[in-house]
Amino acid sequence: MIYILDTADIDAIKHCNEYYPLAGVTTNPSIIAKEHTDFWDLVKEIREIIGDDKMLHVQTTQKTADKIIAEAELLRKELRGNFFVKIPISEEGLKATMELKKLGIGVTMTAIFTPAQALISAMAGADFVAPYVNRLDNIIGDGIEVVAEIVNQFKHYNLDCKVLAASFKTAEQVHKCASVGCHSVTVSADILKTVISHPMTDMAIAGFEKDWATVCDDRTILDFNQR
Repeated sequence: MIYILDTADIDAIKHCNEYYPLAGVTTNPSIIAKEHTDFWDLVKEIREIIGDDKMLHVQTTQKTADKIIAEAELLRKELRGNFFVKIPISEEGLKATMELKKLGIGVTMTAIFTPAQALISAMAGADFVAPYVNRLDNIIGDGIEVVAEIVNQFKHYNLDCKVLAASFKTAEQVHKCASVGCHSVTVSADILKTVISHPMTDMAIAGFEKDWATVCDDRTILDFNQR
């Protein structure tokens, strides 16, 4: 499973990049807008934090293929490293994807809601497709089932495209995506922290600390001399 952070919050990126096995960061216009700051300064700072080796997915704001391609080329030039342009599924987006693959620019096709959209995106050359799990659940769909169908389609046709599940409300949704073979997820910092949390874990840790204190007081293993 590839874990990616879905935010443009600099503090959250710094923290999660230090403490979690992140493969990169994804953003979109809505996420960028929340930060109320200069676009280029923001995305370049994200690149500096995560380094060139980790993935940075930045969404285009253009609607026609030629302008999507121009924006993607500029983004790759400025952000360097392991870069993917995010493109919402559309006719223009598919046309741009086919051309961008010739230019060697990675593509993440986003706003995916059906397996059919995902399959045609992969055939156009997308490296990732991003189905929106919780948004499907909110309209009485089944986000996990859609992810599972996409995974199975890619396996059936032996496609290299990866499923990058997005739009999560709970850690359980992330777990279920993993259970159906989803290749990657992009989640908020809050969801990422919830993934490793459990009240029984807290109780177990408290028990370890209490038992240690009964015989060792405040000393740690580092306080004991090696034999």
